[in-house]
Amino acid sequence: MYPKIELHVHLEATVAPSTLLDIARRNNYPLPATSVSELAELYRYRDFDHFMEVWTLTTNALRRYDDFRQVVADYAAEARRHGAVYIEGIFSPIERVWRGVDWDEIYAGYCDGAQEARERHGLEVRLTPDITRGAPLDAAFEAVRYASKYRERGIVGVGLGGEENLYPPEPFRPVFRAAKDGGLASVPHAGEVVGAESVRGALEALDADRIRHGIRAVDDPGLVRELAGRELVLDVCPISNLCTGAVRSLAEHPLPDLVAAGVRCSIATDDPQMFDTDLTRDYEAATSLGISPRLFYKAGVAGALCRPETKERLSAIGDAYDWSAAVGVL
Repeated sequence: MYPKIELHVHLEATVAPSTLLDIARRNNYPLPATSVSELAELYRYRDFDHFMEVWTLTTNALRRYDDFRQVVADYAAEARRHGAVYIEGIFSPIERVWRGVDWDEIYAGYCDGAQEARERHGLEVRLTPDITRGAPLDAAFEAVRYASKYRERGIVGVGLGGEENLYPPEPFRPVFRAAKDGGLASVPHAGEVVGAESVRGALEALDADRIRHGIRAVDDPGLVRELAGRELVLDVCPISNLCTGAVRSLAEHPLPDLVAAGVRCSIATDDPQMFDTDLTRDYEAATSLGISPRLFYKAGVAGALCRPETKERLSAIGDAYDWSAAVGVL
């Protein structure tokens, strides 16, 4: 099994259905499903808006420090089985705060989970909390303030997630400026279900260091050339794009065109339990388009928001692996 780097996974959506049901019961939260099979039916999405509705209904079950810690440690064990050597996990603190959870309980839970992942599973985990697009700016600034507070505990960047079609990036310009001033990277979602203008807005308004998704950049050849010239990494999630209807089929996915144009693309699962996928399946989908997994690994190293010594170690893992065993043409 070849080594993998994952830079885009929402930790709330990594919870196995049986575990989610257990968490909901202990938190006395009424899930809209009472069995694993009912959850599977719930995870059949009509479109991106329906997916966001289901996301809200299910992730609200997470309420306590132990929930947040557990999801990180559990996913680290799962990702390690698929060859992961480094992951950057996303969590959405504002949505939990809206439901009465304390900021410190959220951040401490995820950070302690990342530490447990390293100690128990030998997997390096960094964290990049998302600002919810529908949130007021005061909540967004508070999310950044806590991200800065926990910077020495594994928080490395701040993202922007949610309904891209309703909330453009530009209003969050001052929030991301504050994040940058606090030593945090900018890693917004953009160009998933909205066109190239969303990616352009993330670059110009949010000074993005990396783009989550970004596949609709392919609609603007000039923007694609700019991304390639900047060597900016896109976190591409093929199966997620299929499940939400962002692309109609894998054969029509813009990933090969982006790679051919020189854009660095990493591969990730996005919301693995909610999309019935895992790192192996997403990498297989991506490599089935004729692209070497070595390119994805190199992009992962380039995009990783970790210290130089960690990047060097990740690069050494990639250099030491015999990639000819993974794919015939490198």
